[in-house]
Amino acid sequence: MAAPYRPPVEENTIKSVHTQIERKTFILTLKENPRGQFLRITEEAGAHHDSIVVPASGLPELHKLLGEMIEVSKQTPPNPLA
Repeated sequence: MAAPYRPPVEENTIKSVHTQIERKTFILTLKENPRGQFLRITEEAGAHHDSIVVPASGLPELHKLLGEMIEVSKQTPPNPLA
């Protein structure tokens, strides 16, 4: 069963930044539409790309969790077999 047609929602870009990490490019774009602000994180690896969308209300929690992951990464030596 096909999903019902949903017309595109106009989005305005507030800010966009790009960063290259190894062979991947990450694009973080803060946008807004009639429903509110959100962050779109896009990963590009060659011709392949994926995106996730985080509502602006979730950005403080995402920031906290990323900080925790960074701290754990600093304290955990890399696995030479990985």
